[in-house]
Amino acid sequence: MKVIKEHIKAGSFKQFYLLYGRESYLIKLYRDKLKDAILDDLDQMNYSRFEGKDVDLREIHDIAMTLPFFNDKRMILIEQSGLFKEQSDLAKLLSEAPQSTIFIFTEQDVDKRNKAYKLINDRGTVAEMKGLDDKNLRLFVVSLLKPSGKQITQNICDYFLDKTGTDMDNIINEVEKLISYTLDRDTITKEDVDKVVTTQITGKIFQMMDAIGLKQQDKALSLYYDLLSVREKPSHILFLMMRHFNILLQVKDLYTHGYAAQSITENVGVPAFTIGKYISQTKNFTIKQLHKSLKFAADTEEEIKTGRINDKIGVELMIIGFSRK
Repeated sequence: MKVIKEHIKAGSFKQFYLLYGRESYLIKLYRDKLKDAILDDLDQMNYSRFEGKDVDLREIHDIAMTLPFFNDKRMILIEQSGLFKEQSDLAKLLSEAPQSTIFIFTEQDVDKRNKAYKLINDRGTVAEMKGLDDKNLRLFVVSLLKPSGKQITQNICDYFLDKTGTDMDNIINEVEKLISYTLDRDTITKEDVDKVVTTQITGKIFQMMDAIGLKQQDKALSLYYDLLSVREKPSHILFLMMRHFNILLQVKDLYTHGYAAQSITENVGVPAFTIGKYISQTKNFTIKQLHKSLKFAADTEEEIKTGRINDKIGVELMIIGFSRK
């Protein structure tokens, strides 16, 4: 992101840009910044956009080889094509394109062994959009609230982010709900967050693991049924539970060996605003229980994949087993 900002500030651009990753908000933001800096909004003669896995490379080649019309640059934007996960003639096309044609690609996933990826990494700019760190996520929330004259404390902001997750598009939507709900009030409270903010699936998993650790079987099952009611697949719920058990095991091990919260955050790779909850949750499990839970979950996954048990029933039995007093 820093490199792209420098290119825009200097008005000097590479011929190829690949923006990829899970943070769609940042991908769209820097895509638009590049487009606006390279071409005038009104210059549609020199701008072409393609999207999807059925893009026609022959058509793109013909456009790329065409000199720009009353401009120094021509831009081709190609989005979510999947061309960086498979072999194609894209690398050859890019190597033949004149310097006057600038390419911008946006993708969710890439294969770094791909020829086109290697070419852009060598001759252009590759930027992985991983999202913001904890500090900048908080600043992002504050910046969204500021135009409406709203304020939020760090504790409430962390509570809010715990519910929304780190996806920036989702954060924007949930902040808009808070602004509309609080009307003339200028301070966002915990009650406001509880009232209107939708807890993402990772938050529900956190609540379910709390219930499992406290042996609150009815609550754990109720949360599971809530997830099923919004069409979450049992296999995905199982995957997230296994991931959560794995995080708890790492946190428990590091905390037991005297690591501070910040060091645990860096080692495990979880948001800083969640580490307190992870540490607290590990107190309901022993290292042995966490190892056993991971093995049980892996065995359940294998039984589901081989058809020996129904996925919904398999996860349900696992929750019952984990939360039994």
